[in-house]
Amino acid sequence: MAVNNQLLTDNYAIYNGDAMEVMPVLPSESIHLSIYSPPFATKDGAMYQYSSHVRDLSNADNYSEFFVQYRFFVEQIYRLTIPGRMSCVHCIDIPSSNTGNDHLIDFPGDIIRLHAEIGFDYTARHCIWKEPLGVRNRTMAKNLAHATIVDDSTKAANAGADFLLVFRKKGDNPIPVKHPTGIGYYAGERVMPAELLKYKNYSGNQIENRYSHWIWRQYASSFWDDIRIGNVLPFKPGKEEKDEKHVHPLQLDVIDRCCELYSNVGEKVLTPFMGVGSEIYGAVSYGRLGIGIELKESYFNQAIINLRDVKNRFKNNQIKLFENAAEETINN
Repeated sequence: MAVNNQLLTDNYAIYNGDAMEVMPVLPSESIHLSIYSPPFATKDGAMYQYSSHVRDLSNADNYSEFFVQYRFFVEQIYRLTIPGRMSCVHCIDIPSSNTGNDHLIDFPGDIIRLHAEIGFDYTARHCIWKEPLGVRNRTMAKNLAHATIVDDSTKAANAGADFLLVFRKKGDNPIPVKHPTGIGYYAGERVMPAELLKYKNYSGNQIENRYSHWIWRQYASSFWDDIRIGNVLPFKPGKEEKDEKHVHPLQLDVIDRCCELYSNVGEKVLTPFMGVGSEIYGAVSYGRLGIGIELKESYFNQAIINLRDVKNRFKNNQIKLFENAAEETINN
């Protein structure tokens, strides 16, 4: 396996290298869950460019070439995934340009069709709300400027949602993902009604567990307007001025929900596009075992820094929901 660098611990293994060289040597049906954001392809080149590396998917010559290459990744993820288990893909609708006359490309739809061709079942889509002015200020999209509706609102657009697409590998899941006392931690920005707190980690009849029921209602919604957009790991030190055009880590709230809903403590979570380590950080802090692969060296180095205090994530909030169970699983 050709890697430039690696860091192996009891809780995670991360690699600086090409995922298409790392994933093929991992055992088949050994991954319980995968979570990742693929590079956001564009129709005519890399508007969303992550690095200048020749192997970076964001540098595919065109939209069609991107999907030729991306297919290899999805095929490997399918091979690695345990039957009946999930792969969660974060993506967006892709603007064709930033000229003010652009149109949208159905990138999520093409991802869904590709997964279906390979054998995954498409099971859910969550829309993640984004605040329009914040998107405008971050992307400088011309069609989101107020001046556009002043001049000609037919050229205006909306702040498109992010999407979390959920896929299940065909077959029967051999290890159910159970929550015998419900969901014990809410990853989001809403304030839970105080009268529900007494039901936290409720061990009685789960029909009565109003704490977990409230969280489940947020998670089961198709529209996630309670994601904390700024709840991300530090990423700016990983940027390189010469080749960087786009970087924004996946919010930890999204990752937390995927780990909670689709994996058990002690199970393996894979991300083939690790970036600065967000998916690994979320998985390990939830008592899972992380496997991450990142092509870009500066991102990999930032991931090492970000993961240094991963075991302290919930300690800082006096929440120790997963640590003891995770250590018990690992020791056994």
